[in-house]
Amino acid sequence: MEAYKKEFIEFMVQSDVLKFGEFTLKSGRKSPFFMNAGAYVTGAQLKKLGEYYAKAIHEHYGDDFDVLFGPAYKGIPLSVATTIAFSELYGKEIRYCSNRKEVKDHGDTGILLGSKIKDGDKVVIIEDVTTSGKSIEETFPIIKAQGDVEIIGLMVSLNRMERGLTSEASALDEIQQKYGFGANAIVTMEAVVECLYNKECQGKVLIDDTLKAAIDEYYAQYGVQK
Repeated sequence: MEAYKKEFIEFMVQSDVLKFGEFTLKSGRKSPFFMNAGAYVTGAQLKKLGEYYAKAIHEHYGDDFDVLFGPAYKGIPLSVATTIAFSELYGKEIRYCSNRKEVKDHGDTGILLGSKIKDGDKVVIIEDVTTSGKSIEETFPIIKAQGDVEIIGLMVSLNRMERGLTSEASALDEIQQKYGFGANAIVTMEAVVECLYNKECQGKVLIDDTLKAAIDEYYAQYGVQK
């Protein structure tokens, strides 16, 4: 496992973003883990988060793209923080862009916030986590409506590695199959378990034998077949 991925897992725990216990998801599934990217709230946290995203994007997609698109609302700070980090880490100026939930009809009009997207632009989409692919269904036509644009790929922070609600494939795999661009995560839940199982993080063991058994049971029911 790359060093930055291990650091990112510990960073999620430290920031109280990744939690373990019993959680009911929007899908109705009972999950032994939960991720809430809304818990990144400080300047230091957002700076680090942008750096982890930038490293993962560079690893998977390189730097031959022009725009980082973060869907409203959580994608807005993600895209801003990551474009700053990309400039600092790789010396490449990427423009950030997000959409508005409501079209603005005065001042800076339109549906886009930040940079406009124009013909010939290559775009990477950035999100916190994708569980159903619904947000991409909304984002994809917005980006494609801006002109002759190529979407390079999607980057999320955590791949939950579980089946979607309508197929045996994971949400990221469904997106890749449906739209034809890459869909990747900074880390997978498999990497999280490998990093934390029976090992101390922030002074305590977060995934002990009992929780590991609960995670295994969850994936036996909802996990993607490898």
